Order: sequence, then structure tokens, then C-alpha cells
Amino acid sequence: MTATGEGTWPDATEWTGKIYSGGWRQSEGGAQSVNEPATGERLAEVGVAAPADIARAGALAAQAQRAWAETAPQERAEVLLRAARALRDNSGAIREWIVRESGGVPAKGDYEIAAGLSQLAQAVGLASLPRGEILSPSMPGQASYAWRVPLGVVGVINPWNAPLLFAMRALAPALVLGNAVLLKPDPHTPVSGGVVVARLFEDAELPEGLLHVLPGGPATGEAVVADPHVAMVAFTGSTEAGRAVARAAGDGLKRVALELGGKNSIVVLDDADVDAAAAAGAMSSFGYQGQACVAAGRHLVHADLVEQYTEALIGQAKALRVGDPREKGVALGPVISERQAARIERIVDESVAAGARVLAGGRRDGLFYPPTVLDHVERTMPAFTEEIFGPVAPVIAFRTDTEAVEIANDTEYGLTAAVHSRSVPRAAAIAEQLRTGMVHLNDVSAKDAANAPFGGMGASGNGSRIGGTANLEQFTQWRWMTVTEAGDGQRGPAGLRGTDQAA
Repeated sequence: MTATGEGTWPDATEWTGKIYSGGWRQSEGGAQSVNEPATGERLAEVGVAAPADIARAGALAAQAQRAWAETAPQERAEVLLRAARALRDNSGAIREWIVRESGGVPAKGDYEIAAGLSQLAQAVGLASLPRGEILSPSMPGQASYAWRVPLGVVGVINPWNAPLLFAMRALAPALVLGNAVLLKPDPHTPVSGGVVVARLFEDAELPEGLLHVLPGGPATGEAVVADPHVAMVAFTGSTEAGRAVARAAGDGLKRVALELGGKNSIVVLDDADVDAAAAAGAMSSFGYQGQACVAAGRHLVHADLVEQYTEALIGQAKALRVGDPREKGVALGPVISERQAARIERIVDESVAAGARVLAGGRRDGLFYPPTVLDHVERTMPAFTEEIFGPVAPVIAFRTDTEAVEIANDTEYGLTAAVHSRSVPRAAAIAEQLRTGMVHLNDVSAKDAANAPFGGMGASGNGSRIGGTANLEQFTQWRWMTVTEAGDGQRGPAGLRGTDQAA
């Protein structure tokens, strides 16, 4: 898989060094190479969108959106169905791009494709939902209506850890509800999170001008947020970057949906199935090298079970092979970049220096960081306080249910959690006390579903939710209209009838 792209999909002769904006075209920002984390091999070259490209794309999108909003909902849904067909037909090539660009194993690529198909199917269903209400009139003889209308142009700023899934999660509902989209994929994954998406919707015959794929770094993202045609920004990424997006969008009074970081806990009560809990904990902390906002960053285990649980978790960690994700039997590939590897290393080393103990892993080989288990973790250590975004499982013991809740809530984040107990009512009682937007009983912390309102509290988001019917609220806005027959004398309250109400 190289920039020449012979025998691969999508055909690189169309898009090498280009952006997608009214077709494939040269950008004002030049081009960038795309490299494979596992090997350093150059995979492709994509265009980089400059502010001038964003301005042009925003104007084209706003123009195209007006006709798209008038298109019948079922016709918009048909486009998504054709995109889903193209995704299935090209799933092998798309999986290869996800594996090589993001460093995930093939199963991670399969998951993204299946989840992307679910997002498209769920979005198709939005087209048939009721869009409005008939309201009680405020006076006799008047009709009152409220209905949802598209926002216009939606900016989608996408991360590298699940590039295809997160692109589909935002742009599929945005498009089917009548909006146009400016999609900015992350520079690490501009093909699987951008070029692939553009080609899918080209194959689906989405009308030109409704989708623009604009790779680039922070300057490109800033231009998307600032563009006057963009009415809303859907951002997935770090809390620090999300705060910057929110500040910039606030200047333009734009709607913002933020899906940010997490410091998520798995709580293992004293009546839990230890082996099942440890398996869920390993999957939550080590899956895709821990590079997920919903990964488990803390394992809170009752003191009576902590030794047994830790031994089981160590066994899970040591059984996982690390290496090139395209090799058979590899469970963990590389982390995305040297910067990320150094961050994981710093958090672990500083925590060990403060008294934590490494029970498995703990030493990296370039970008390959092994599954790591820490115990003796105190609440002042970086392994407890910081989002690691790596395959590290800090274990902390507790004595009472009240203490478990207090430790789990000791964070600015509030994304997700899991509680393990043989008593569902007891686990549910714990779950209700956790300050998180999502919680899962006797399961992993790292869950997603197309029909669920996905999002967090606190520093994990701004209260927005994406998924299912929550997408109606995110990607449309209300319009209210009243109808009064002309000349019936009922234009206002009794005290104002016959007066000049123009003001």
C-alpha cells in the first residue's frame, strides 16, 4: 500500500496530494506524508487544507446545503444506504488502511467497519422520525406549529483512534438531517478517517458540495471552527483541545458537541466474578493499546479480592503479544506516535518513582508499549490523576462501597464506568452514584452503540450527546410558526388589540 495505490481501494491516482472539496483538487496548504506507526513506511500523501481552502469549502457547502435541505428525507436516506453498500463492498481494503494507519489489529478494523455500518443504519432511521409538533394555540382561531430544521453547515473534527467510526458517527446523522459537512480528519489518519469517507460518499452519489474532506493540523481545525458558514462543530478529542474549540466557537455563538477525555473506573465489588471482571478489565485497559476515551484508567477492587484480581489481570497482560498488527497472533500494535509513547512512559515512571509497583510490562520498545499492571497506586500519582491513553492498568484497593464511589468520583472527568457484582441491584446502586454519562454493569467500560446517547459529564464533554434520537437535538434546531387568519382581530392579547404592535 503506497501512494501509487495500484490494486488498492481507493485508487490513489485520484486523491494523492489532494483534498476533497467540490471534487478532488490541489490544496493551498501543500501536502503531507502518511506513515505507518508499526514500520515507519510511507503509505500515502494527502493534501493539507489551508484557511483559504476552508473558506472556499464553507461557501460551497452553504450553497449546496440549501437544495439538500429541500430534498425529500427518504432520498437523503438512500444516499446513506448506498454509502453503506460501498463500505461493505470495500471492507477488506478499508480494514487494511485502518490497521496500517492507526496501528490497530485487524479485529479493530473490523469493529470500526461494523460500527460505521451501524451508524449509517441508525442515521437512515432518523429520516422517518416525526420532525415537529402541533402546539396548543395561545388564542382562539390560531394554529401553532414547531418543527426541526437543519443547522446548515456542520464542522466535524475527527481524532485518530477510531477515524472511520467517529467520522460516520457525526456526518451520517448530520447529512441525513439536511446539513452539509466539513470533515477535518486527524493528520495521523487522513485516509481511513477522510479519503475513505469521501470515496464512499462519491460512490453513493452524494450531491457535490455537501461533503468536504479537509486534512490538516490545528490551523486547519481553527479555520473550520471560525468559518462563518459553519453553524455547529462536532469535536472528538482531548479535553485540552476541546476547551480551545469551545472558546473559539463561543466567539461565533456556535453550537458545539464535545466528546472529550476520560479517567474511567472499573469497580470490582467483593461479590464479583473475579475472572470475568479481570477479563473485562484487561479488554478495557489494553484494547487498541488503551488509546480510547472510554478505556479503563483505574481498577478499583475490593481489598478482599484485590490479590486474586491482580493475579488474573497480570495473566491477561502477559498472554497478549505485542508487535506489528498485521502479524498473526499479535494483540497490541504500536501506539500512534513517539509523543504518545513518551507520555505513557512518563506517567508510569513518575508513578513508580512515587511508590507504585510494576507487576507486568512497564518498558517500551520504540512505539510498542506492553500491557502494564501497576499496584500500590496512590491518589496523588499521575497514574491515578491523568488520562494515560495507553495500555496501563492501575489497581487501587477499597474497603466499602462508599469508599469505592468516592475514589471513582475523584476526578474532573465523567465519561464512563463499569461495576462488577453478582448482585445487579447492588451494582446499580453504585452506578447511580457515579458522576459519569455512561455506566455498564458486569461489562467493559469501553462500549459504544449507534442507538445510544454517547457522551460525558464534567471535563469529558459539555453535556452534548451523539447517537440515536439524541442526534435530532444535536444536528437540527427548532422553528416555531403561528398562523392567524388575516383580519380576525386576534393578533395579540386583549389589551393590545387594535394597537400598533410592529415594535
